Amino acid sequence: MILIFGALAASRNLAGFGTDSAFDPPGSSRTVAAPTAPVAVATAPVAAAAARAALAGLETKPWASAAGYDRVGDFGDAWDDVDRNGCDTRNDILARDLQGIRRAANCKVLSGTLVSPYSGARVDFVKGERTSELVQIDHVVALADSWRTGAQQLSRAQRILLANDPLELLAVDGASNDRKGSQDAAYWLPESTGYHCAYVTRQIQVKAKYHLWVTGSERAAMARVLASCP
Repeated sequence: MILIFGALAASRNLAGFGTDSAFDPPGSSRTVAAPTAPVAVATAPVAAAAARAALAGLETKPWASAAGYDRVGDFGDAWDDVDRNGCDTRNDILARDLQGIRRAANCKVLSGTLVSPYSGARVDFVKGERTSELVQIDHVVALADSWRTGAQQLSRAQRILLANDPLELLAVDGASNDRKGSQDAAYWLPESTGYHCAYVTRQIQVKAKYHLWVTGSERAAMARVLASCP
């Protein structure tokens, strides 16, 4: 089994790649509702067979043009408070993924310890102008990549949900996040090989949930990783 860390363990989208969710395809008449529950620590087991089946269900297409991509204009400010729990998404994810955290009265995480899933590096986080960036919140499917694989077709409200979805976010060491940039699985995988299965599976979950596609090279890279997963 592959262990995926997220806040939606009870969701069929997370545990079994189901299609029921608050998200609807472009053109749907339903209202896309923001999450109402605060981010929590959760672990959901996902079988490699389910990940392979979900990958098979993703459309394969070349990248769309990235011309005009605007992180804030297209996906909203970093970071929003989409679940309306009084804390912005960055601090929610820090509180979920760091150990031994200390928080201010306004819910900002002041300190804690991260063991980065991407590198295994231990980072002692201290909030500050020169230290905060040592821990960054990664979009597992980079927003620029989501833009060129279908997010252009979503409404701005749906893209804001994507950018703040706990399934899409991980606290990681800043160096790994900088190296990753906007690359997909064909061009970048975490330094920690033991995390490859979880990383690729989570990317597939995000792409399935938000109806994004994969490129041919991305699909091949994902399939190679999943072939070695338990």
